[in-house]
Amino acid sequence: MLAIMQESHDNILGVQGTGKVTEHDYQNVLIPRMEEILNNYDKARFLYYLDEGFTGWEAGAMWEDAKFGLRHKNDFDKIAVVGGPKWAAWGTKLVSHFVPGQVKIFALDELQAAWEWLES
Repeated sequence: MLAIMQESHDNILGVQGTGKVTEHDYQNVLIPRMEEILNNYDKARFLYYLDEGFTGWEAGAMWEDAKFGLRHKNDFDKIAVVGGPKWAAWGTKLVSHFVPGQVKIFALDELQAAWEWLES
């Protein structure tokens, strides 16, 4: 499940992933909000918080993520990934080589630091 975090504002969007993230989460929570931001700002800043209850993505969610990422790879100024399993960090490091914006990985207990980095 994905939920918009209350700290989100202007061009900064934070989402919290817990349990299994689904295609429905991307189509009805993340993508509409991100499209709204990109319609109003040149660049977005994104925080993906994978909390201690996060168990992964359904295949459909991964597909939606890939499609959106390819369409908008140049539209992100900063991306912060907080928490999640080690394989999620490895995937983030791989993706960071293909995204012109800054990508940074934070430990689960560094959520506040991630918000501060996005704000800077």
